[in-house]
Amino acid sequence: MWVASEVRLRDPSMQFAWAKMAAPVQLSMAKGALRLSLQSAECLLNPARLAASSLVIPVRTKKRFFIPPSVNPKYVTPEQQQMHARAAGIVIPYEKLVRPMNIACTAGIFDPYVPPEGDARSSSLSKEGLKQRTQQLKQTAASQLAIRKIKDYDPNFSTKTFAVTAQEIFIEAHNSLTNFDKHKLHSLVTERCYPDMVRGNRYKTIRWSFVESLEPPRVVQVRSTDMVNKGNLYGQVTVRMHTRQTLAIYDRFGRLMYGGEEIPKDVLEYVVLERHLVNPYGPWRLHGKIVPSWAPPKDAVMKTVMIPGPPLPPSQEYEEISIPQATPTQQTV
Repeated sequence: MWVASEVRLRDPSMQFAWAKMAAPVQLSMAKGALRLSLQSAECLLNPARLAASSLVIPVRTKKRFFIPPSVNPKYVTPEQQQMHARAAGIVIPYEKLVRPMNIACTAGIFDPYVPPEGDARSSSLSKEGLKQRTQQLKQTAASQLAIRKIKDYDPNFSTKTFAVTAQEIFIEAHNSLTNFDKHKLHSLVTERCYPDMVRGNRYKTIRWSFVESLEPPRVVQVRSTDMVNKGNLYGQVTVRMHTRQTLAIYDRFGRLMYGGEEIPKDVLEYVVLERHLVNPYGPWRLHGKIVPSWAPPKDAVMKTVMIPGPPLPPSQEYEEISIPQATPTQQTV
């Protein structure tokens, strides 16, 4: 096959035919090379090459937290949306609405102590005072059983010395609340009591002080219970405190809302402390308060209300007009 091609090329007529066929190809190749050279020269002479190159990157600067609903949606109810997602092959996992449970403390006060009516006002020699003594004797039997369970995990527990320790924890916890020391407050109160103490205190200034103890604190009730299983034990001790305190609450503008720093008041409180007995390093912490039904109502909270000024056009300022100064009014809640 190669021999036949060499014979054809040696023939003069065939050489002329091949040269005639190759001439248009060479001409087209020359035109292409010339066109490329002209395009490259045009690019070099383009004034846009002298400017700095810019790269446009789309950036989303604002996140839309609210997506408006579509008009006339095809699938309205959640059941229709779920059926459409299953038909499209999208599997939506099932979410169980289970509340998290904290085993470091209980969810409330079990078997709350019922304070006798007239406590701190009737003497032990009167008729009401004798009734209180008999009720305390009935409750001591259940308290003794709970004290034995607590001493199995805390051998140093004693009702005589615990009341003084509980009062120190009470004072230290309220001082931490006044100073907004949340890390120390978490170590002095339980997870159930912490939200109740800090709720509504934002943008407020609290001034609290312990003046004196009118009566020595004493333990009035001791209870022990389990949670989840029989071995997970908790101990709760109710301590009666009759003290004198001062409390003043100011709003974010420095106006007095409640109480006063120079007005001490006599306060009778039944404080509940709790401990996770199974935990050998678990401390006694504040768990809640028992408010008797016969307790007098608290004083009303004074709230200041701002009086709005007159509306102004966009080109005018408040300094340009004279506005009569009005004192803020106070409302009781």
